[in-house]
Amino acid sequence: MNPHLRGAAIVVAALSLTVGLGACATTRDSGANTSGEGGMKIGLLLPENQTARYEQFDRPLAEKKIKELCGGCAVEYANARGDVATQIRQMDSMINNGVDVVILGAVDIRSLRSAVGEARDADVPVVAYDRPVEGPVSAYVSYESRTIGKVQGEALLKALGGKANGGQIVRVEGPAMTPDAIFVLKGKVKIKTYQAPAWDAGEANALMSRAVAELGADNIDGVWAANDAMATGAISALRAAHIKPLPPVAGQDAELSAVQRIVSGAQYSTVYKPYKPEADAAAELAVALGRGESIDGLAKDRMNTATTRNIPAVLLQASSVTADNVGSTVVKDGMHTIDQICTPKYRPACEAAGLTP
Repeated sequence: MNPHLRGAAIVVAALSLTVGLGACATTRDSGANTSGEGGMKIGLLLPENQTARYEQFDRPLAEKKIKELCGGCAVEYANARGDVATQIRQMDSMINNGVDVVILGAVDIRSLRSAVGEARDADVPVVAYDRPVEGPVSAYVSYESRTIGKVQGEALLKALGGKANGGQIVRVEGPAMTPDAIFVLKGKVKIKTYQAPAWDAGEANALMSRAVAELGADNIDGVWAANDAMATGAISALRAAHIKPLPPVAGQDAELSAVQRIVSGAQYSTVYKPYKPEADAAAELAVALGRGESIDGLAKDRMNTATTRNIPAVLLQASSVTADNVGSTVVKDGMHTIDQICTPKYRPACEAAGLTP
C-alpha cells in the first residue's frame, strides 16, 4: 500500500502511447525485472486505468512480490485501458512472446473466454485477478463477491435510515455486473439499474443524468456505484442537477478521492479491499504455477464460473469505510496518509472528523 508509488503514472503515459499506436499490445516495462536469467516470464494484464488503483497499487505491488519470490523472473506488463479487443490482442501477444503464466484482470468476464482457452492450449496457466473470467483459468484471487455486496449494501441501507424500506436506489454499473452484488438490497428498496460500457466516470455521469431525468430529482434516495470512479461521475451529475442534500452514495475501492469525498460528506461509503494481500496472493499463485508447483496450500477456497467449476481460489474479506472509521482503516493500514487526505480543501472536514496529524 505504498502511497509514494506515483512514478507509475509516467509508465501509464508511455503505455498509452504504445497501445494507441497499435504496434504491440504488450510492453516489456523498464520498471520490471526483464533479465529472465534463470527465471520465467510472467504476464501481468490489468483491465483499465480510469480507476486509480491498478496503476498506483496493484501493478507495483504485484511486481514487487514477484521479484521477491523469483529474482530472475521477468514481468511482461500491459493495461487494456478498458477495451476488450485490446486485451485480447495483449493476451495473444504475450502467449506468442512465450510467457509462462498470466495474471489477468479481465475487462469483461465473458469476452476473454476464448483467449483464456488459447492460453490453456499453449500450456500457459491463467490466474484470474480481482474479477472472475470465464474459460479454463487455473486459479482466482479476489475479495469474496458476496461479502463485498453485503458490506456495500448494508452501508447504503444504514445511510438511508427511514427510507431503507421502499426507497428508490439507482445502481450505476460497469460492463460486467456481478449477479449477487446487490443481494442485500433486494426486497427492501426499489432498484433501477443503469449499465455503462466502461468503468468510466464520464459514462457514470451520463447514466446518472439519465436517471435524474427518468426518475425525477426528488425521487432518488440513494446510489449504489460499482466503484469509486463511477461514484465520481454519479455525484457530479447529482450536483449538476442541483440536488441538495446529496443522496447517500456507496462506492467501492477506497480511492483517495473517494475517501476525501467521504470525509467531506459528498460520498457516504466505499468498500475497502486492501490491495497488498490481493496482489501478493496473485504473485504467489503465478510463481508457483509457472514453476509447475502445487497451489493447494495457497488456494484453499474454491469458486465456479459459467464455464469452469472448482477453481482453486484465494477469497479475501472486505470491509466498509465511512467518515467514522477512515482513521482506523485506510490510514491505519498506510493506504492513504492524513496529509494526502487532508489537503487544504478538505482540512476543515478532516478536523471535524478527528483526522489530524
